[in-house]
Amino acid sequence: MTDETSLSGRVHQEPSYLDAILPIVALAVLIGGAMALFGLAATEGPLQVALILAAMIAALIGLGNGHRWEDVEAVGRRGMASMVGVTYILLATGALIGTWNLSGTIPTLVFYGLRLFHPDWFYLAAAMSCAVLAFSIGSTWATAGTVGVGLMGLATLVGVSPVITAGAVISGTFFGAKLSPRSPSTVLVAELTGNTMPTHLCYQAKTSAPTFILAIVIFAILGLADGTDGAGDAVIASELAALDTLFRITPLNLLPLVLLFALSAFGVPASLAIMAAALFAGLMAPVLQPNAVLTFVGSTDLGTPAAFLKGVWQAMATGYQANSGIPAVDGLLTRGGMDSMLMTIWLILGALTYGSLLKEFGLLSKLVMPTIRMSRTPAQLIAAVAVTAFALNVIVGDRYVAVILPARLFRDEFERRGIPGTSLSHTIADAGTVTSPLVPWNSCGAYMAAVLGIPTLLYLPFCFFNIASPLLALALAFKAARRP
Repeated sequence: MTDETSLSGRVHQEPSYLDAILPIVALAVLIGGAMALFGLAATEGPLQVALILAAMIAALIGLGNGHRWEDVEAVGRRGMASMVGVTYILLATGALIGTWNLSGTIPTLVFYGLRLFHPDWFYLAAAMSCAVLAFSIGSTWATAGTVGVGLMGLATLVGVSPVITAGAVISGTFFGAKLSPRSPSTVLVAELTGNTMPTHLCYQAKTSAPTFILAIVIFAILGLADGTDGAGDAVIASELAALDTLFRITPLNLLPLVLLFALSAFGVPASLAIMAAALFAGLMAPVLQPNAVLTFVGSTDLGTPAAFLKGVWQAMATGYQANSGIPAVDGLLTRGGMDSMLMTIWLILGALTYGSLLKEFGLLSKLVMPTIRMSRTPAQLIAAVAVTAFALNVIVGDRYVAVILPARLFRDEFERRGIPGTSLSHTIADAGTVTSPLVPWNSCGAYMAAVLGIPTLLYLPFCFFNIASPLLALALAFKAARRP
């Protein structure tokens, strides 16, 4: 083994292959145990414990190779620092869901949707609407946390499958953002692989457009063939009446959505844009929905202005609660609040700490470099990129690491062999960015499960675009690699 300099300046041993494999095997065993014992409820604590224990095993391996505990702490701090932006977005989204319910924004979206969306075309319409919004603002998280939330509630009221709806939302959201020049991940992939944005987007469209067309065809077939006519006119009429009783339904309630759209279009960071839209909805609530706010606060000795303030503050902190007497409507509106995101933050914290230790202690590169050496043909090298990007989503739990690390490790090899950089860029995007919501402990998978209210493993089979896109990308990349 060779000696290297550690983070603290000490000389340490290069990790062995056993060192690199052991924490990954440990994580697989712990996650398997958590799923076997707790099922889908594993994300409510057991999965987080599994990630923390696996991180401790990685730390012990680092100590055994000569690193000091100060190195472990430094890596942990960097891992936590990398999730600051994610934490802000999660907390802002929780606040937004709470105030958008209180202000009538989400109820208004659902009210109009009940009138416009036919059950037979619901999944298709959900995918298309999310694709348009995500392309416009360039944010998967903002799209899922706003229109996606409304569509999930609407699915329950209309009488179609919320699980399939979640797959449609995620498929449309990631397709739109993947082709958006405003998407941070799209910009990052283009820059890291040395491609101009127009060139990168052109090659992205070659894989993304066919797979999204395939996805929406499947969603259309599912909508027509699921054998349901929806909730029925009488049920929908009662739901519309309940929404109209709880809230004053007016297009003005949609102004927070317009604000979010405008801020995102002007390049305002996602966390700031989402929080601004949440606060704006909070300001609108006492003006447009005074009765709803006072009913939410309940009996109090506070004056009206203070009661309004308490209601908005409470909606941001712990979410909104409805009591219409119709379970489907109450289930739609009773959610949100920053505290609803704390379990997700815990999950992402464990995943990023674990992934940071593997990366900084050289355990990931120990496993990846042999795949480069063993990839003798262009097709094998491209396949290695795809496998590495997806594996990093699983192991590290962060889509940006799944983009950055393969770009840095494979770019020189692609240039040395004369393989077009476009093959590298769209393979990374298709296998790294698009597959991130399919992993429960990945930051994207955890976020989508939290805001849409459907466990990752339930919606995964219906994310047709996310599943098909990397497969088609591999096929096209192999074809391009064989060209003289």
